[in-house]
Amino acid sequence: MNKQSALVIAARPRIDLRTGSRLCKAFVLTVMLLAGIEVEARALAGAGRFEQSSQQKKTSTKQVKSYVCPMHPEVRSTKRGKCPKCQMDLRLERAVTSTAVTGNQNLIADNAVAEAAVMSANSTGAANTSSNAPGSARKMVIPDVEVLDQNGNALHFYSDLIKGKTVAINFIFTNCTTICPPLAATFARVQKEMGDKVGKDVHFISISVDPLTDTPERLKAWGAKFKAGPGWTFVTGDKQEMNRLLNALGASVSRREDHSPTVIVGNDLKGVWTRTYGLARTAQLVGLIMDVIEGKVDESLTKETLKP
Repeated sequence: MNKQSALVIAARPRIDLRTGSRLCKAFVLTVMLLAGIEVEARALAGAGRFEQSSQQKKTSTKQVKSYVCPMHPEVRSTKRGKCPKCQMDLRLERAVTSTAVTGNQNLIADNAVAEAAVMSANSTGAANTSSNAPGSARKMVIPDVEVLDQNGNALHFYSDLIKGKTVAINFIFTNCTTICPPLAATFARVQKEMGDKVGKDVHFISISVDPLTDTPERLKAWGAKFKAGPGWTFVTGDKQEMNRLLNALGASVSRREDHSPTVIVGNDLKGVWTRTYGLARTAQLVGLIMDVIEGKVDESLTKETLKP
């Protein structure tokens, strides 16, 4: 080796084995530390996304109330109101889970529900045709409660007054000075128009919403004012039993003055039931009753807009 090569070798830095080992360990620890930080960061990010997703799921669903018409179950709404078909108060059905919407979407959803109800009420197409087809007509579950007629006769409401018959039912109380006299007068006009069909093809029933006051004697005297003839029955009875009946017919109210001016027309034999405005024009009510006798319903005759 020449002298110049020896000087170059002598000038190189010297690292002993112990120092090299320390540097190696430090490097490995640094790599491991960085890897651990990255793993922890990913875990935290994943947990954040999971928590956010869970929170979104919690707020994306909620329990909403569903209101439905007792006589027209296809009419539904998320808000209280009246059925556009029969003007009966919509009743709370059950809580259902629905996807929550916010802002303008919530308004759009509510409007869509309302619009669907109105469209259902006004529809005269396939839906109504289907509902009038044999076997698909609406039925009512009517309790066979014990009642008294205006002559004091004890009857079973369903067995004696409804079963196998076509009926027109309204709701009155004898102390009423507002809506009840016009309701009875409307029945009287329809009775006169239909002649001997009343009591044979159709039966009229006036149910008291104030059974504590309306005794059979009071009902008979009240009916006489409107020349109620054969085939027109006035009904009262035990308050608890009458409450059951009124509730089943969708006419239960906390105050007698609040009862609806509704007429229920039904053909029990054919399972066709509908409601209409109790002060409709005589010809319209007669037309509706005749349709129900035949087992069909013209929904255009059941709207609240039918005025006398």
